[in-house]
Amino acid sequence: MNISPERRYQDRLEEFSARHVFLVDLATVLALMGCTALGGTLTMPGADPPDHDKTATALMGVACLVLLKHRTHPRTAVVVAGTCTVAAVALGYLVTPLLLAPVMAALYWLAALTDRRATRVYGLSALLAVTLAAVFSGSMNHVSLLLRTIGPIFWLMLPLAAGKMTQLRRAYLQSLRARAEHAERTREEEARLRVTEERVRIARELHDVVAHHMALANAQAGTAAHLALTSPEQSRKILTDLTGTTSSALRELKATLGLLRDDDAPGSAGLEPSPGLARLPELVSACESAGLEVTVTTRGEPRPLSPGVDLTAYRIVQEALTNVTKHATAETAHVLLVYTGSRLLITVTNDGPRVPEAARGRGFGVMGMRERALSIGGELCAGPRPQGGFEVTTALPLQPSSHLTEGTTA
Repeated sequence: MNISPERRYQDRLEEFSARHVFLVDLATVLALMGCTALGGTLTMPGADPPDHDKTATALMGVACLVLLKHRTHPRTAVVVAGTCTVAAVALGYLVTPLLLAPVMAALYWLAALTDRRATRVYGLSALLAVTLAAVFSGSMNHVSLLLRTIGPIFWLMLPLAAGKMTQLRRAYLQSLRARAEHAERTREEEARLRVTEERVRIARELHDVVAHHMALANAQAGTAAHLALTSPEQSRKILTDLTGTTSSALRELKATLGLLRDDDAPGSAGLEPSPGLARLPELVSACESAGLEVTVTTRGEPRPLSPGVDLTAYRIVQEALTNVTKHATAETAHVLLVYTGSRLLITVTNDGPRVPEAARGRGFGVMGMRERALSIGGELCAGPRPQGGFEVTTALPLQPSSHLTEGTTA
């Protein structure tokens, strides 16, 4: 971004002023003393200067020196500078901007550093006192009353207006800075929230992949060990299916972990597409090899699902069947898919005995299914059936809103 030379010099000057406050104030006071010394020598044409040099010098010196405290006591600075200036005008010195320089500086800092009420009270009091002194001063007898009044009012109103503009500018810059800091904090909080959501999503995906395939592999291995002596052919078939189960687990695990990498990196391998309901036959076959007979029934006209809904539906069915394999002693399970209106209803039941407490939502399985359903605008219920067994029911929208599906696809 290009910065103009004027702006660059202004920034440097403000930085120097902030670092060397006393030096800046001292230089300002010395400059004002020079102005008042020069102003004390000015008179009307043909008039003699007043014979009060030492008194005027002392008064204007006090009016200038008190400005060293203008940052902490702006009201006191106005009162002292205004009193000294009124006294100098009463002694017969001509009212000029040079003579008014200390009180003008005090009024500027008063308007810039205090509130409106203080500015009105002290500023107008100083303006009125100096104006009255100029009206009744003998040094301005040759000037009309109008000019005696307008001159001091004009010169003293200028610093009040300039100080108030400076105060407004500082308030505006502070508001900009506050908004920028708030925006920065908001961006950081949003980034942390997105990171947390992504971690939860990946953790949920890993749980579904690992829990399902490990449960199936454990069931297949146990069944194969049980049938090894009595039915070697069936045991060999189950072991073959076990190889497919572990291979599928490795593929899905690799695809899920691949999301953590930079897919745009050169030479990176493409990831396997996310699973969906089209892979239900593979899931049913894997469950059957573990000794669980699964039937799938579809009602209504199947309609295309968005990738997020398709993945969510598959993962819910997968987790429900995994829970049956791990926690229930049932030999059969039923999956019902109902396409109705704009929603897909999925029900997974088993006819086993009453399930143990571990399958009633204490683990991460039911929690993960419910989180998946809610993330795309659906809902899920899971619990034991009155006649025995366990049931998982979920209703998912066919096309969820875009703000809900953001970040749900694996």
